[in-house]
Amino acid sequence: MERMYRVLNKGIETLLLLIFGLLVIDVVWQVVSRYIIGQSSSFTEEYARFSLIWLTVLGAAYINGQKEGHLSMDFLLSKLSTEKRHARQKVIQWLMAIFALVIMVIGGGNLVYTTLSLGQMSSALQIPLGYIYAIVPLCGLIIIFFSIYNIKKLNFE
Repeated sequence: MERMYRVLNKGIETLLLLIFGLLVIDVVWQVVSRYIIGQSSSFTEEYARFSLIWLTVLGAAYINGQKEGHLSMDFLLSKLSTEKRHARQKVIQWLMAIFALVIMVIGGGNLVYTTLSLGQMSSALQIPLGYIYAIVPLCGLIIIFFSIYNIKKLNFE
């Protein structure tokens, strides 16, 4: 499980860097085409919007795997004994896994299925919107994996 965790983390890091790099290139091209060439490209705004969706959702899954990176108020948690703190952290991880399953995997899966079956396409890039929204259930599965990993890790501390 440790090896799978490291491989998944490295893959997500690489994908986030790639998406962010392409987003920077896209926004620079948008500015150049609008103000220097005088004609705005039709795809740049839509690509920027879609890549921000992917960066946000994938970044949230990545930070969940890092455990220390999430914004949290741990003042009260740090006052607990080690056993109680680990028990509380396990409850939090289970709640995050349940949320990811119900909202992201099931709800996001329904969203992807609906948009693909309706044939909804993006206006400029002509990409099926289900492909864009597919990041939600995928990241839900990643969050569930990271939550289970964090729970197992707490058992050995």
